[in-house]
Amino acid sequence: MQVVSGPVGRERVHFEAPAADRLQHEVSVFLDWFGAANGIDPVLKAGIAHFWFVTIHPFEDGNGRISRAIADMALARAEGTIERFYSMSAQIEAEKKQYYLNLEQSQKGGTNITSWLEWFLGCLGRAVAGAEDGLASVLRKAKIWELINSQSPVNERQRKVINRLLDGFEGKLSTSKYAKLAQCSGDTALRDIKILLDRGILIQDAGGGRNTSYHLVEP
Repeated sequence: MQVVSGPVGRERVHFEAPAADRLQHEVSVFLDWFGAANGIDPVLKAGIAHFWFVTIHPFEDGNGRISRAIADMALARAEGTIERFYSMSAQIEAEKKQYYLNLEQSQKGGTNITSWLEWFLGCLGRAVAGAEDGLASVLRKAKIWELINSQSPVNERQRKVINRLLDGFEGKLSTSKYAKLAQCSGDTALRDIKILLDRGILIQDAGGGRNTSYHLVEP
């Protein structure tokens, strides 16, 4: 089976999968290896399993998705836990261009897949780092809302603006930007901001006048 891409008449062959009459044997060998305790580092085994299955290419469609699921399964086994805060599958999807490039180069490079495993481990590291950043963001939001809710509730305009600030608001918050985000008048925005300042939820930045801006208090 040939795996190709590109417009009709200009197709590009990425690699040639095993012939149909070999698939049953190849899949059986793979499954025996994957299920066995063969002493291979479990993280490396996840990378090898992904590469092996997608190279066998037993299905017309969905081989990449199944290979990513196999890698995630192998990593879950390696960690010995049902709770995981990162997804290797999602990280591969986010790096799809480099994924296909490294996959194709290794599939055409004989039996040495060191470069593939190096990329796979790097991708895993980025998946874990991304999950840590995401978790830190969630904890930050939770702590700020805990601070806010320990006092009296904020109104819907204030809640909307605070959530926007927590979700990565670009630039600095000014009265005019508050009014735009909350869809209210400048006077209403100024009153809302004063309440948030008095409650210690917002802090005024250095400077003043027309350049007055504010930021959230970090817990």
